[in-house]
Amino acid sequence: MQAKAKTITDFKLHERDTGSADVQIALLTQRINHLTEHLQKNLKDHGSRRGLLMMVGQRRRLLDYLQTTDLTRYQAVTKKLKLRK
Repeated sequence: MQAKAKTITDFKLHERDTGSADVQIALLTQRINHLTEHLQKNLKDHGSRRGLLMMVGQRRRLLDYLQTTDLTRYQAVTKKLKLRK
């Protein structure tokens, strides 16, 4: 829970921000990284694999939205999270 709060404070746009695209992308990235580690140990966990693929798709849609609306924020988020396009 502390990692989630730290991620929100790192990416929020204003003091009460918890749902902007930046924060959502950062939280999804955190969950994706955790699930990726889990799936390397548990190869046959197909339910989690499906959830991972859905999260990756959601993050991709949010990144596409951010890229079309505000390119500078998109570049800042991708650089901060070390994501490639």
